[in-house]
This record gives sequence, structure tokens and C-alpha cells, in this order.
Amino acid sequence: MHSYEKQEKSSLVVEFFPVKDTDMDAILEIYNHYILNSTATFHSEKLSRTDLEEFLFLSHLKYPAFLITEKGEMIGYCFLTQYKKRQAYDRSAELSIYLKPGFTGKGIGLSALDHLEAAAKEAGIHVLVGTICGENQASIRLMEKAGFSKCAHLKNIGEKFGKVLDVVMYQKEI
Repeated sequence: MHSYEKQEKSSLVVEFFPVKDTDMDAILEIYNHYILNSTATFHSEKLSRTDLEEFLFLSHLKYPAFLITEKGEMIGYCFLTQYKKRQAYDRSAELSIYLKPGFTGKGIGLSALDHLEAAAKEAGIHVLVGTICGENQASIRLMEKAGFSKCAHLKNIGEKFGKVLDVVMYQKEI
């Protein structure tokens, strides 16, 4: 498993470390920021640590989670998780990347996607899926730049902050 990896695709030098139990509160703080302030997630109320552990797994060989650091500071996290809890989907994984405010748009997402793709290959995963709010143009551009293809567009499927929203899905066979 990739316990540590340094990547320099962005203007920042970022490193990836497996998420530990002691990292969960910092991860939860970032995720809850996105819940309360964006449509990057369709959760609408803050999550507890128990809620987070339902989809972000600690020390899981098939679905790893990584801290993203820069100069020793945690600036985000990324992870693979089950696409669906059915055995037929075991060859696939859904991915997520969340960065602290102020660290988006710096090329870190592309490094995180590369890191997740390598971890997925090592775990025997063959298809990666990203689920994105239709108005999140930055994440859509990121997925396209990384070689993902749009595979679904679900219109008016969600509602947050009084807005009816689309969801788009991107996938990549690896």
C-alpha cells in the first residue's frame, strides 16, 4: 500500500499519508465545511465521526484514505470507497477529494487523482467513479483533465440551499 508518496504536479509539493484514527476530527472539520457552505456534497447537516466512518474507512486495503499534506500541514484528504454495497461492484470504487479552503485551483486535485488511481490499481480495482454536483465546474474540469469520461447526467435529482441540482458522474477504466 502507498504509505507515503510525494507528488510535485502542482505548484505545491504535496505528500500523501494513510489516514489514521487521530486524523478523523480534522477530516470531519473539512467535510463539514463543505456540507455547510457548498454543493460539493449533498449532505445538508453536519456529520458525526460515526457518520463519516460509514464511507471513509480506516486501514482498509481495498478502499484506502489519504491525508494530503504540504510542508507538514494537512491541507486535505482523498479516499476510495465502495461504489455500491453489492458484490457485483467489487471491481469498482468511488473516489472523493476534499481540500481546505484556499488550496483549491492549485493542481493538488490532479495529484490526488493520480495517487488514488495508483492505489486503486494496487487494490485490484478496475473502474473509478466520481459523482459531482452539476454546477461544480472546477471538479468537472479536473475529472476531464485526468482522463475521466462523463457517463451519466441525472437532472434535478437533488436539492440544497433552496436550489434544485443535477448530478453528473464520471468514470475511468484503469
